[in-house]
Amino acid sequence: MAEAERIIGTPDTPGAAGAGPEQPDRSAAPDERADAGSGSALGETSDSGPEEGSGPEEPVGEAAAPRGRRRIAVLFTVAALAYALDLISKLIVVAKLEHHEPIEIIGDWLRFEAIRNAGAAFGFGEAFTIIFTVIAAAVIVVIARLARKLYSLPWAIALGLLLGGALGNLTDRIFRAPGVLEGAVVDFIAPKHFAVFNLADSAIVCGGVLIVLLSFRGLDPDGTVHKD
Repeated sequence: MAEAERIIGTPDTPGAAGAGPEQPDRSAAPDERADAGSGSALGETSDSGPEEGSGPEEPVGEAAAPRGRRRIAVLFTVAALAYALDLISKLIVVAKLEHHEPIEIIGDWLRFEAIRNAGAAFGFGEAFTIIFTVIAAAVIVVIARLARKLYSLPWAIALGLLLGGALGNLTDRIFRAPGVLEGAVVDFIAPKHFAVFNLADSAIVCGGVLIVLLSFRGLDPDGTVHKD
């Protein structure tokens, strides 16, 4: 047996003869484990963290609130301007033009003539003064309620014109003769072959025309656009 073993040869290591499983090279294990550990950590950070360029989204209500306040400010600014112009013009007409001869502006095509109107705009419906007064007050209330959902600039201008005109004529209805809620409105703009009117009537008509145009375009007071 000794001679046979000498001729065949005895393997120096157990792995050379396939006697045992191959063992991994432990000298490289610490570095490999470190690389694997750092890669895993980076992967976890990338997966769990926020994506690049992403940020906190602003709530819709907070983003829309300032825009709504700006539109409301436009509405009341336009209304205040229309009301002030109407009120000042009527004070001047009553003080300087009433009980005087009309003033011709463009020949006989346009003149200023002071007239007291107990009816609606352009002199219609003089028998329903109180009804028109109530309607004007109702329009003001509706516009004030609608202002809470107002996000459209064109709508703010249109409603501001309506509000200023309605307030101008309502002031005459309340404070002018012959009595409260029955007062006659001061009109003075007299085109040829047309009814006499005032700046409040003009503001109401312009606001109404603008609302019709906005409705045809599908623009709502909240700023959305719909298509029928």
